[in-house]
Amino acid sequence: MTTGSAQSTFEGRRVLITGGTRGIGRATALSFARAGARVLVSFRSDPEQAKSLGDGFELVQADLTCREGAELLAAEARERLGGLDVLVNNLGVDGHAPFDRLPESEWHRLLDHNATSAYLVTQCALPLLGEGSSVVNIGASVALRGRPNGVHYSTSKAALVGFTRALAKELGPRGVRVNLVAPGVTETEPGAGLPPQLAQKLAGLTALGRLGTPEDVAGAVLYLAGDTAAYVTGTTIEVDGGI
Repeated sequence: MTTGSAQSTFEGRRVLITGGTRGIGRATALSFARAGARVLVSFRSDPEQAKSLGDGFELVQADLTCREGAELLAAEARERLGGLDVLVNNLGVDGHAPFDRLPESEWHRLLDHNATSAYLVTQCALPLLGEGSSVVNIGASVALRGRPNGVHYSTSKAALVGFTRALAKELGPRGVRVNLVAPGVTETEPGAGLPPQLAQKLAGLTALGRLGTPEDVAGAVLYLAGDTAAYVTGTTIEVDGGI
């Protein structure tokens, strides 16, 4: 999507992005804002990081792993924006642990952040989503292949695939589209926070020879949320450089 078409597509549209102050969420928030959207961003901690997005963003601090936080966010979206045209369920956490030593608390932490939050926020925001609106969930391409020491992470992100496909069928008659973006290893910081040798190895496994950027993922989100994807629903787009 070109810059010009993005601006004409999202001018004045109301967008809610969960976990939108860092990495992919931050890049997506900035991309929607540049395209003319009114953007509300949720965050759980670090107000200073949230403020660093700059002027023009609505900010809400909430714990989206519980219904109270999701209800608060939906109420703020209604009051500040009057409704929603786009919901981006970006909130997520990672974790690494061998399965035979995976604590139950860590299992629930990842499932709560990566899957349950999407259920809670989408359900609470549903009355704000009218015909022609779009829900974009952020998964992970590794969920489609699996990752050693990441059973809980792969499970939580794979759950979003089923969530997306089923919800797309349920909300289709209401004119609401639901899709999923599945990023690969993404450089939310130099080297994606990985040891240099591992980052280089993973980049070498991709067809394009590099790790992804948050802006790569944001581009897919804007496509799915925009008018050019008006007949696209229930699908997963992998943004992983062909790994």
